[in-house]
Amino acid sequence: MSAALDQTDLGTRIEAARLRTLDWFRARAIKRNGARLWTESAAADPDRWPGMVLPGTYNSALCLRLIGGLDDEDSAELAATAGWIERSRRPDGSFWLDGMDEANVFKKDDRAESLRYVTWHIANYTFGALQALGQTNPGDPAFVRPFLDQKTLGHWLSRRDMRDPWQEGNNIVNLGSFLLLIGGHGAPGDAEAARVRLDQLIEWHLFNSEPATGFWGVNQSDGTGRLHAMAGATHNYHLFYALGVPIPHHERAIDYCLTQQPRAVSACIDADLVDILAHAHCHKDHRRGDIADWLAAMAEAILAVQNDDGGFPDVPNGDGVRRFDGWRNGFREPQGISCAFGAYFRWIALAMIARCLMPGHRHWQFRPMPGLGYFKAEG
Repeated sequence: MSAALDQTDLGTRIEAARLRTLDWFRARAIKRNGARLWTESAAADPDRWPGMVLPGTYNSALCLRLIGGLDDEDSAELAATAGWIERSRRPDGSFWLDGMDEANVFKKDDRAESLRYVTWHIANYTFGALQALGQTNPGDPAFVRPFLDQKTLGHWLSRRDMRDPWQEGNNIVNLGSFLLLIGGHGAPGDAEAARVRLDQLIEWHLFNSEPATGFWGVNQSDGTGRLHAMAGATHNYHLFYALGVPIPHHERAIDYCLTQQPRAVSACIDADLVDILAHAHCHKDHRRGDIADWLAAMAEAILAVQNDDGGFPDVPNGDGVRRFDGWRNGFREPQGISCAFGAYFRWIALAMIARCLMPGHRHWQFRPMPGLGYFKAEG
């Protein structure tokens, strides 16, 4: 990607793909009481699956803000969209999907852990959507206030199942993002406690980092184990970026990511690899040329799986089904079709790549809150 011609060509193709995706989102838009909402995919009939309108809307709002699709929208309509989202907020500050019975939520045998994982997952992206819609403070995550206590957080960290670092990485970045919200917007006592708890989270990470890989977790010697540790660490790293703390054994993680073929596998795994390497390209003086070449190849691979309708799939080969994470016996759709989740995560990767390789190409509006789509390119 050192040649100006190559960069111009890639930039032109990314822009053409962006415009096609904007058209796809326009086709997915629906109106409810003056609010513009979005369905998750053509398979997510809002009458049959009303609960999927919330993830359809939060994924779409985040993606549209990232790629410039909300810049010229009517502010009153976006405020109505935020108001619609607010009606899904529960008394403890969290959110839930209409029709998703708690009895059908499963991530692991521990019931409380399953409910916490799904609750935090929905909240992180819903808060992000509210920010995308113009709310600087998306609300009080009161449901995590018990974790402002040192012993409560310490006990919770001691119970992380690091045989599953991918799931735990999601748990940890979600908690960290909520603590950052409290630290920035909470009452003075809560804000100070949140900042101290963030330091406690970093200390836990420093103590438990695996020197051989730069990741967290056990059983990282085989292909699947290390891949899942990488996916988890992508999330953990966001706390280091947000707090300006150097990542331990970072070069080992970068080296591993560069061993992975730059090809479109799944929207999440692809975005995880790009996230680590794009941040490294911005913040580390380690194999930057190799990283740039890898990112350019990955951009080609992602652009190649854009569907004819302008959207993007999660898994491009169409095998199997995609579910809402944790909703057992709930929403499912065929893999390979365009969905808001796939579009958002694919555009996270493309935007990070463009920001690294073509800094002046356009102003990508990454989310300010840790979680996939957060990108700290400077500082």
